[in-house]
Amino acid sequence: MTRPLPKLRVTGAVVLTGLLVLALAAVHLTQGTSSIGAADLLGLLAGSGDEDAARILVASRVPRLLAGLTIGLALGAAGAAFQSVARNALAAPDTLAVNAGAHLAVVIAAVAGLALPVFSSGALAFVGGLAAAGLVMLLSAGGTSGPTRLILAGSAITLALSSLTMVLMLLFEQETLGLFAWGNGSLVQTDLKGVRQMAPVVLACIALLLFMGRKLDILALGDDTAATLGVAVRRTRFQVILIAVLLSSAAVTLVGPVGFVGLCAPVIVRLCAKWLPAVHKHRVLIPLSALAGVAIVLGADIVLRMVMGGQGGVDIPTGVVTTILGAIVLVWLARQLRDSGPTRRAPSGHLATVRSRRFFLIAMVAGVIVLCGAIVAGMLAGDTWLLTGDLMNWLQGKTGRAITYVLDQRYPRVTAAVLSGAALAIAGAVVQAVCRNPLAEPGLLGITAGAGVGAVGLITFVPLAGIGVMSMAAGAGALIAFAIVYGLSWRGGLSSDRLVLIGIGFWSGGMAIITFIIVGSDPWNTGKALTWLSGSTYGRTPAQVLPVAIALLVLTPLLVLGTRELDLLSLDDDTPRVLGVSVEKVRLLTLIGAALLTSTAVSAVGVVGFLGLVAPHAARALVGARHSHVLPTAALIGAILVSLADTLGRVVIAPAQIPAGLVTALLGTPYFVWLLWRSRTLGGSK
Repeated sequence: MTRPLPKLRVTGAVVLTGLLVLALAAVHLTQGTSSIGAADLLGLLAGSGDEDAARILVASRVPRLLAGLTIGLALGAAGAAFQSVARNALAAPDTLAVNAGAHLAVVIAAVAGLALPVFSSGALAFVGGLAAAGLVMLLSAGGTSGPTRLILAGSAITLALSSLTMVLMLLFEQETLGLFAWGNGSLVQTDLKGVRQMAPVVLACIALLLFMGRKLDILALGDDTAATLGVAVRRTRFQVILIAVLLSSAAVTLVGPVGFVGLCAPVIVRLCAKWLPAVHKHRVLIPLSALAGVAIVLGADIVLRMVMGGQGGVDIPTGVVTTILGAIVLVWLARQLRDSGPTRRAPSGHLATVRSRRFFLIAMVAGVIVLCGAIVAGMLAGDTWLLTGDLMNWLQGKTGRAITYVLDQRYPRVTAAVLSGAALAIAGAVVQAVCRNPLAEPGLLGITAGAGVGAVGLITFVPLAGIGVMSMAAGAGALIAFAIVYGLSWRGGLSSDRLVLIGIGFWSGGMAIITFIIVGSDPWNTGKALTWLSGSTYGRTPAQVLPVAIALLVLTPLLVLGTRELDLLSLDDDTPRVLGVSVEKVRLLTLIGAALLTSTAVSAVGVVGFLGLVAPHAARALVGARHSHVLPTAALIGAILVSLADTLGRVVIAPAQIPAGLVTALLGTPYFVWLLWRSRTLGGSK
């Protein structure tokens, strides 16, 4: 056992952390949109300051500081509690979808026109966060079966809830005005009302966690040991989760979801175990994590306003900076973790399925027929419904000006949906085969985020750049992200779990960077951000679709030629080596092809969630596991799904529209949840 250090050293650690927080708070008060600085504040302390400085301090800076202090305490303590209960260093309000569930609940209240007081909003956020966390913990077998499944479950539920939140914000723009920046964690406060109501809740919850500290220490020894020592394991775990969700919900209610503070703070504290072994005791870990949370929030806000200026600190959410920091910590943690085992198997449960060539051809013909029907439906449906005869006349150039205008606007959208769906589906099939992970897809490997950063950065900073240049920027971003993720995942070989976890870290960081670029350059145009992040075909032109078509024409035949190697790679590493296949060379080349397909699709339609996961699985269920059959079938299924999602999004609430990416995410989430549940069952049976 580790020899406990004197209480004096523990007290010293708390005092030093507290002094760091005080120093950050002092610097924080000197920043703002006005010219009032440290000298003016010192004058106020000396009793000689002017009234303007006092007014600004009380009305703006002190509320922002106290909000940062409150949420830092809440998220730091909540993260420590979640990680202890789950026995998983990656558990946090973000990775357990607590923030996403609480955010959705608050947005639903805004859409319903409910002007709830802060305390009632907190209760509503608590219910949403608890429901989301319960679902994630259930799908990940209580969080004890390995970090990969926990993060995948949390990512899936977070994406689904965030998609629904975006749908509501797009449909009810007036009712949710201002909630986009808030939804990324904005510390802007107009008064102390929210802090006054949430601060007592946060302090009471932290006190309860400290009171339960000894039980948490015993629980860390294992369920059997804890039960033997008289701890009611299930009841204690449930109570701690309730308290942690309440802390997270209080933070969301006050300032919105601030990303990854709950992940980073306890990790940073635990890194001090070499010098302070007592951090393994929860009555030391929890207060230090809470103070570390405050330091992270205030430090991120200080850096944001130092770089972007006072107004930038108002326009750009602080949560964007903490998310980027958290993504770095997540990547670092992923490199320290070993594989969790059960998820490292062939990408489907249909490996034993054998389909004849005749069945495959029949399935392909049926798929082509359905795709043609989806294309026709996409051309005819919308805010203006047309007839098949109108479409035939348009093809022959015989329609009037009004119908010609409508169809000229629709065909690039339909083409973009079809081609992007096919590209993402093929990329997903390749990624799953190479990673041998049934839950992998290009978006969760950071490729989508990298392409998005490249495309959005070019659109923002070089608005006159052509379509070809934008596609090149998206491709470069995807390849750079892929190269970094692949390189970081390599430690004496490619680890499937590390690849997925590091990819998710890059995905989170990339999405935060995209938000930073959009909000920083055009803070009032939230529609631009939401449209891009939601995956939309609106306003597409033939020139924007051309790169996707070229990528499909060039890369698909090359990938089809390597289907034998993909079949072997999906089994294990030893079999292809015995048969003379250069595993790393094939893996690298096929993933580069997947990255290029994804990048061109993202540059055309933005972020489309879950398609790269759902389409390959559906293809394997239909035609078996041979990739010579899977790739073309997945391409057809992907094209059909995105085309139908785009049409559905244009029709359901016409003339308003729901972006295709949100529709596919909402439709694909139940399937992803089923896959997670199924993999949980299989893992538990081993």
